[in-house]
Amino acid sequence: MSAAKILVENIRSVLRQRGITYRQLAQLLGVSEPTIKRDLGRGDFSLARLDRICEVLQLSLAELVDASAPLSVHEFSDAQERALVRDPQLLLLTYLVVNDWKWEEIASTYAFDESQLVSLLLRLDELRIVDYRPPRRIKKLTSRTFSWRRDGPVHEFFLARVAGEFLRGPFDGVGDAFQFVSGMLSMASRTQLRAALVRLAQEFDELARQDARLPLRQRDGFSLMLGLRQWEFSEFTRLRRRRDP
Repeated sequence: MSAAKILVENIRSVLRQRGITYRQLAQLLGVSEPTIKRDLGRGDFSLARLDRICEVLQLSLAELVDASAPLSVHEFSDAQERALVRDPQLLLLTYLVVNDWKWEEIASTYAFDESQLVSLLLRLDELRIVDYRPPRRIKKLTSRTFSWRRDGPVHEFFLARVAGEFLRGPFDGVGDAFQFVSGMLSMASRTQLRAALVRLAQEFDELARQDARLPLRQRDGFSLMLGLRQWEFSEFTRLRRRRDP
């Protein structure tokens, strides 16, 4: 099969996997639906168009070219996330694999014997969260832009079980930092600040990817929680003067 046909077939596969129609893809690219149908039908679109398709689908060109490799995902399904939150061991192992931990690092750090680890990896393989080839080949299926579902099961688990414990910490270790600020912002300032938070999150991800090449002994688990929303403490809201409708 030619490289062009591989690209077209993989693009179509990603669209089916994510439930994206040709019309929706056209809207994301800023072109007409007939243009998308023609491009994917003939497979003769420009390199600029291919680059834009990769950008909106959040995939690298290498991920599209390798037809034999499972396509990376940028977000798990609701069913996949629910399976993870039902089993903390599966959730932990997913976190480790997504963050590029190797078999030896997992086994030496956490209390999994070999049979337990194999069993868990087989379940993750069945869920299509990893590509596992016994005895010890583990390939994560998440893309560089992977994120948990907004308001999904893992997000709910985080709010109910993780966020409170995280915020109750002393934040006094090496590299720790905590800031809570509030004030009155205009729409322009909100937009500017939101963009800055997005850039900071991207920088965190990039540094984590770079550091993944270092030995485990040179890395520590860190979490960064960013939030910005229109909000007033409920105790303050109850003190507001009531206004007539």
